[in-house]
Amino acid sequence: MTRVATILLAASLAIPAAAEPSRYVQPYIELSQAAAADLSNDGDVLTYTQAAVGVEAGVSSRRAQAQVSYRYERRIDWQDPVVDQSVHSGLALARVQLTPALSFDAGALATRSRSDIRGDAPGNLVGNVANVAQVYALYAGPSVATRAGVLDVTAAYRFGYTKVEVPDVPSVLPGQPPLDYYDDSRSHLVTASVGVPVGRVAPFGVTLSGAWEREDAGQLDQRYDGWFGRGDVVMPLSRTVAVRAGVGYEKIEVGQRDPLLDAAGNVVRDGNGRFVTDTGSPVRIAYQTDGLIYDAGVIWRPSPRLELQANAGWRYGSETYFGSLSYAMSRDVALNVVVYDGIETFGRQLRDGLSTLPTAFETRPDPFGQQFAGCVFGARPGQDGATGGGAGGCLNDVFQSIATASYRARGVDGVISAARGRNRFGFGMGYANRRLYAPRNIPGISVIGIEDESAYAQAFWSRNLTRVSAVDASIFANWYASGLAGLGNGVTATTPGDVWGYGANGTYSHQFGRLGTLASIGVYGFDQQGFDSQWSAQALVGARYTF
Repeated sequence: MTRVATILLAASLAIPAAAEPSRYVQPYIELSQAAAADLSNDGDVLTYTQAAVGVEAGVSSRRAQAQVSYRYERRIDWQDPVVDQSVHSGLALARVQLTPALSFDAGALATRSRSDIRGDAPGNLVGNVANVAQVYALYAGPSVATRAGVLDVTAAYRFGYTKVEVPDVPSVLPGQPPLDYYDDSRSHLVTASVGVPVGRVAPFGVTLSGAWEREDAGQLDQRYDGWFGRGDVVMPLSRTVAVRAGVGYEKIEVGQRDPLLDAAGNVVRDGNGRFVTDTGSPVRIAYQTDGLIYDAGVIWRPSPRLELQANAGWRYGSETYFGSLSYAMSRDVALNVVVYDGIETFGRQLRDGLSTLPTAFETRPDPFGQQFAGCVFGARPGQDGATGGGAGGCLNDVFQSIATASYRARGVDGVISAARGRNRFGFGMGYANRRLYAPRNIPGISVIGIEDESAYAQAFWSRNLTRVSAVDASIFANWYASGLAGLGNGVTATTPGDVWGYGANGTYSHQFGRLGTLASIGVYGFDQQGFDSQWSAQALVGARYTF
């Protein structure tokens, strides 16, 4: 992650800038003393020292926009090695306009995420924490947008890579078999379109487009392969309203090999708990669709700062609904809402989620390592994009659990970001539903046709009290429901268990030149059906030196 962040920043800073570009590079070291208390069971208190190094950097000019926020922490308990941890947390996003027609986009992420949707949902990530895995992801690729006569021509390529470490402490409840653990994946996406916009040669616009996508995942040699071609027509009905319709053909196939079985017929796992692939087994189909796709909708654009799209049609063998609302209310306030429906894998959905985030995003004091696994809020809400593109976006739908299977993802995400004077505010919420796919009658595979659900809400508020002091506060709540039955411990073998997670934290910071101090406190809890509620608290005081 550090190497990726450095490459992105160096590439952006190397681009010649327009007049008065904005650039900053702020590496730092930090040392803190913290305590984490278990408020539910025996009241144990763990004290530990936290040493961190990181960098905050960015550039904003006519030809380059980029931001990097990366932090490496080492947590050391001198009494009990159970909390000795290395934690990577960071987000890097960049867009560089190489020529008037050619641009390059890239992004990288390091964060910690919940692994098994059935298990714990801890907000306190310190110590012997179950069901939390370290995740890394990146994407990169060029885009071309040019004109050939009356035609607008676009093309793009995106490469994506995702890696997930196995949780240090798995979350397997009584009576439940462990699920397979995600390993890594590599994806390739190619898109192209050619069209005539509204009014150039006719009162309507026409576009022909297509895409091809391939992903190879390490677990069970899973392979996603899909392509489509389609034509779309847009017809204005008035100055602010247009209708659109499109039709095309699509083919998607997801396949994987069987897990290896021992002499007793049990699934063989490697030292990390992942399924061992039976390389001699045939590739079995987990999901397949092949046929006509079509949809139609309405576009309402009363001003350059407000756009609403609503669509319905037929895809993936059933009805599909999707749309968006973008509203840049002012230079300081923006709203973005997305309704989505698609066949996904964890790696591809994470890649696409990263690519939609704004290149200028909010970073806040986060001594407990909670950033970038949920909503990311724009730092220039109403300025990045004419219709609210700087509001931000949420990755909660991706991180509701780390699924090794392919799935159909449907849901809605909404984000609002605001900056007024000394205050900054952000709020995000959403709902996600995933229907999981896998080959039938394969030992160890138990997710066929299962539906997972989650809902989430997150908010932050920040205020500069003076030129050198500030307060930050955040609050979140998550709900998870798994279609997998058999939680045990009082929950019937046919009843899936709901899991709730919630928390809040606040930080006060003060700068003395290059030396800054901070004090932070947080309270977190989660409920799991059939089990007692778990509550914990953390407190920290520390100092940061910025070079």
